Amino acid sequence: MSEEKGFIESLLDFSFVQVVTPRMARLLYFLHLFLGLVAAIGLVIYYFLQNGAAQGLIALIACAVGYFFWLLYCRIWIELLLAVFRIADAVSR
Repeated sequence: MSEEKGFIESLLDFSFVQVVTPRMARLLYFLHLFLGLVAAIGLVIYYFLQNGAAQGLIALIACAVGYFFWLLYCRIWIELLLAVFRIADAVSR
């Protein structure tokens, strides 16, 4: 199909001719990073309030390291997902 459907039309395409995931990659990446950041901030606040300053600082360091790995993990999976869609697009031509 040479004509490109709109986003809403692609969502309502029950034959799955048009894929939506490549267009939503930025949004998916942003949402995952945002939710990871919210979780990390929540953990740090919890440890500061419940267990004191020493446990809070340990949680802060652990969450910073964990968030870096979460960022790396999300980036790799989004890139892998996009690579699969690009391969499928190249093969279908």
